[in-house]
Amino acid sequence: MFYKLLNVIQIEGDKIKLPIEKGEEIDLRKADKLAKKTKKLMENTSCKKIVLSKEIKKQEQYRNLLETEGFQVIEGNWLEEILVNEIITYIIKKKNMKKDEIQISILVNDISENMLENLRKIIKEYKKVNIITNHLEKFKNIEEKFEKEEGIMIVVNNNKRKSLTKSDIIINVDFPTELLNKYKIYDEAIIVNIKTKAKINKKRFNGLVINNYEISYKNDEAFDYEKSILYDKKDIYESMFYKKQPYDETIKKIKKDKVKISKLMGNKQSI
Repeated sequence: MFYKLLNVIQIEGDKIKLPIEKGEEIDLRKADKLAKKTKKLMENTSCKKIVLSKEIKKQEQYRNLLETEGFQVIEGNWLEEILVNEIITYIIKKKNMKKDEIQISILVNDISENMLENLRKIIKEYKKVNIITNHLEKFKNIEEKFEKEEGIMIVVNNNKRKSLTKSDIIINVDFPTELLNKYKIYDEAIIVNIKTKAKINKKRFNGLVINNYEISYKNDEAFDYEKSILYDKKDIYESMFYKKQPYDETIKKIKKDKVKISKLMGNKQSI
């Protein structure tokens, strides 16, 4: 009660413990105090990455204020973009889909180097792949590059009535809810949100919207009991990366660590 009353933050090993009880919803005033104290506590370190426990993730105001204070809150989004190919493979296996028959659509307006490399792999591996974007001009050079260097054609369009009507798996990189709902979508599609948490507002939609995931990897036995209960493994694993390193080095480490998708969490069910 003393720690809670004075908003005292404690340090235990590599963990910062906040004076918040399980299930408590803190107000903006307390969130601001805790964010400022967190910053002051870490002033003598060069660390700018923070992994939040599952419980503290519920405190959205505190999380947002940490970013305002200049911290990078790790939530697995960067890693998820890297693991797009593995996510597609996982869905196909779990849903007993036929690889040669499925249609994949990727919704993206601002494509990163990592996503570009993933796209190269996906197009080589699957027969029916569409790129949906509001910035067709940005993808003109990509189309020409893929055709010249790889000898492969990519379909880039923005037809709101037809683009997604036959798509079994939709990888939504950065389309927000308002934009996504302007498209006619296959009622049984599986949508994987990467950088957004877009929702489908259509009543007839009976598909699955994936907003979260979890992984397993070679050294996850290194997790102590407390960490395995309190934290998401994907967040701690992502925190180990220098995100500006080359794509090939990132993939090499992921393969070495035998990273696998262990669960996809959706709006209706997990797979």
